Amino acid sequence: MSSSASGKLAHANISNGWFRESGAMWPGQSMNIEVNQVLHVEKSKYQDVLVFESKTYGNVLVLDGVIQVTERDEFSYQEMITHPALFSHPNPERVLVIGGGDGGVLREAIKHPQVKEAVLCDIDEAVIRVSKKYLPSLSVSYADPKVAVHIGDGFEFLQNKKNYFDVIITDSSDPVGPAESLYQSRYYELMRDALRDGGIVSTQGECQWLHLPLIKEVLTFARKLFPVAEYAYTTIPTYPSGQIGFILCSKDKATNFKEPLRRMSPEQELKLFRYYNADIHRASFVLPNFTRLAIGDIDQPAGAPATAAATATTTAAKSDESS
Repeated sequence: MSSSASGKLAHANISNGWFRESGAMWPGQSMNIEVNQVLHVEKSKYQDVLVFESKTYGNVLVLDGVIQVTERDEFSYQEMITHPALFSHPNPERVLVIGGGDGGVLREAIKHPQVKEAVLCDIDEAVIRVSKKYLPSLSVSYADPKVAVHIGDGFEFLQNKKNYFDVIITDSSDPVGPAESLYQSRYYELMRDALRDGGIVSTQGECQWLHLPLIKEVLTFARKLFPVAEYAYTTIPTYPSGQIGFILCSKDKATNFKEPLRRMSPEQELKLFRYYNADIHRASFVLPNFTRLAIGDIDQPAGAPATAAATATTTAAKSDESS
């Protein structure tokens, strides 16, 4: 735990009252948030853990210098990595969350009355511990009797599960450090094998403005392993470039992710969700042309120039490789 000369908690990413996020996966840009006070600093077994109270975004959880959760905008991510998957399954009784130690995805999953068992597997107990203390609106999910927690590596956990879960949600950080194995073909094979017939996967799928080569790579092997695999996205101001995507896969070739299989009434949606509704579900799969071209959903017209966004993501990929 780091302290300043005044005895107050300090962190290398906080200077003159501002937190600054930068990284090799989004070269040439950074995110800055004004800090009221640092609440927690820790070097866990796996990563650097920081929690601070911000001026305008509530409490903020940061892992290895990268924003994971802010109380102000977290619901967009938590709802959209969860509900398009669960509303595409006819009866999601057993749900597994890999990562997601803050509890937000669990909170959303157990809103579905069909869910009888929700298991969370996170490699780092520190994330769960600090979230219970500093992010109570997310970690409230841990008190639900349907929830079970396993501290350990998600890759290893899945190796011991076969034909068991209906939905698996991988709420991972970026593909560096503890989460690196969760972006590999072998991991998707393990998820597939851990699903029952008709099972569905939803994973953190990175940003189309920054990571198109990675998105295409994952979709390419996912489409070899599952009969259906799609990319969707949501908006969230404190993630790089203001967007984050999701890769959804199904073992059922009849699954149409772009249309909810089950629905709640508009009144129920307003009561339970701050971001998700059936129209947002449909809209999240409507992709801009540069993304559709990059991931191979449509072909480049003869003689058409590459878009600026595609060029930028290629540049970012090259920067990643050289860093």
